[in-house]
Amino acid sequence: MRIYLSAYRLGARAEVLATDGGRAAIVMNALDPFPDRLRSWARETSDLARLGYSSTELDLRQFWGDPHALTGRLADVDLLWVVGGNAFVLARAATAAGLASALHRSPHLTYAGYSAGACLTSLDLAGIDLMDPADELPQGYRADMPATTLNLTGTRIVPHAGTPEADAAQRHLASAGLACTALADGEDLLVNF
Repeated sequence: MRIYLSAYRLGARAEVLATDGGRAAIVMNALDPFPDRLRSWARETSDLARLGYSSTELDLRQFWGDPHALTGRLADVDLLWVVGGNAFVLARAATAAGLASALHRSPHLTYAGYSAGACLTSLDLAGIDLMDPADELPQGYRADMPATTLNLTGTRIVPHAGTPEADAAQRHLASAGLACTALADGEDLLVNF
């Protein structure tokens, strides 16, 4: 699986994702706490259209408890684009849907995400509680839902480096002896390209 991560939207090397006639599924669940969770939909689809993708939404809530159905849905797309918002909400949605196991059964797929979508690929969400409220529970989410990451990168991703919140997260991780990769807005990280 190829992995493309950025701090915010498309980073400096986003052209590596360019294709002709690609199919993308956009995960907006990090925005579930907001009534207007699809407010950036036109922007997201436009960004991906410039890279050659037609897009549909993949709402992980529709697959809670049914990872085999999610694997089938991922078989129909080339790119999974996971947007920013609350990393803990996103991790709860992904865990409940069995996204980690579905991705392992989808080696053809490119995982691409920014902000919370990048954090989801981390070893864990240590330090991210200094950036996002860890206890935020949108309608339908429960406190006993684990916020487990995908552990695709072997490190911790801290987006928006240079902001006070990200700098606090980096200091916290450093003081605990935990490694991280910090990405400033505009920066990106490529894995298996």
